[in-house]
Amino acid sequence: MQFSLIICTYMRPKPVSDLLDSVKSQIKYPDQIIIVDGSTNTNTKDILKDGRYENLEYYLIDENQRGLTKQRNFGIEKASKDIVCFLDDDIILTPTYFEELISTYDEHPEAIGVGGYIIEDVSWREINNNEHPRYDEYEFDGYARSLGSRNVLRKRLGLLSDKSPGVMPEFSNGLSISFLPPSNKIYRVEHFMGGVSSFRNTLFNNIQFSEYFKGYGLYEDSDFCLRASKLGDLYVNTAAKLHHYHDDSGRPNRFEYGKMVTRNGWYIWRLKYPKPSFKAKVKWNLIVILLLKLRFLNIFTTKDKKKAFTESIGRFVGWIGLLFSKPKIER
Repeated sequence: MQFSLIICTYMRPKPVSDLLDSVKSQIKYPDQIIIVDGSTNTNTKDILKDGRYENLEYYLIDENQRGLTKQRNFGIEKASKDIVCFLDDDIILTPTYFEELISTYDEHPEAIGVGGYIIEDVSWREINNNEHPRYDEYEFDGYARSLGSRNVLRKRLGLLSDKSPGVMPEFSNGLSISFLPPSNKIYRVEHFMGGVSSFRNTLFNNIQFSEYFKGYGLYEDSDFCLRASKLGDLYVNTAAKLHHYHDDSGRPNRFEYGKMVTRNGWYIWRLKYPKPSFKAKVKWNLIVILLLKLRFLNIFTTKDKKKAFTESIGRFVGWIGLLFSKPKIER
């Protein structure tokens, strides 16, 4: 089974080079690598022109094509292999990443998409059948980890999801893929992170990435996965491991990011649940308020007070703005 790799980037020449070095070390190497560069200079192009990487196609796009979802759709048009993989440009792969990822399609022929597993700085422990995790721990499939203070508070308030990781409850705000344990098993999900994803190429005959999520595109991956999950099964292979280093270059300012958190969060919630119950609506808004307050308190508890303040204001403006102008959902 041949596969294409699409890497969308913006003003990050060094991270792209580091990522491609880890791709070069793969046991299973991509049959096509597509770089879609939205940079306003040629620094990324210059760092790639020495021909170190096989099967590489580079595209420097213009302003009209810039933005994560637009760049992904551009890359999809160029992809010619059976499976299309996406990687964020600030990722480093373990050597068996593609081997494990692609083998999932053989093990689960019904799979329309498979996500990888980000190695987080989280301490997991195995528990036996007779052991009960502590109140401040989360248990899944024989493993336990710390919930973290934010989720412990949500648990006390009855606002923590009772669904599996990667499955959205009726009030949204579910548990992320990082709550799947490092078991090397494959789990069925509804959504996963777009920057560590793969899909059958035939899926793109039916749907593409929504250009509602302009620019940075926060939650664009959840939107795509939720729509894809209506057409086929999605999985995460926890043996397909990689590191995500969250490079700060090319990110939006914290005010805009805060607005995205709220408005884009509302968008994907109503995509999955167009008519949620009154109880779900109350819970969603309570979580918005809770997370807004916690982010505002970071002004006094973290060094970067300006980021905490501007993001808090952005979250508030995004939330209040929903009263007057709700996003139009593309289904």
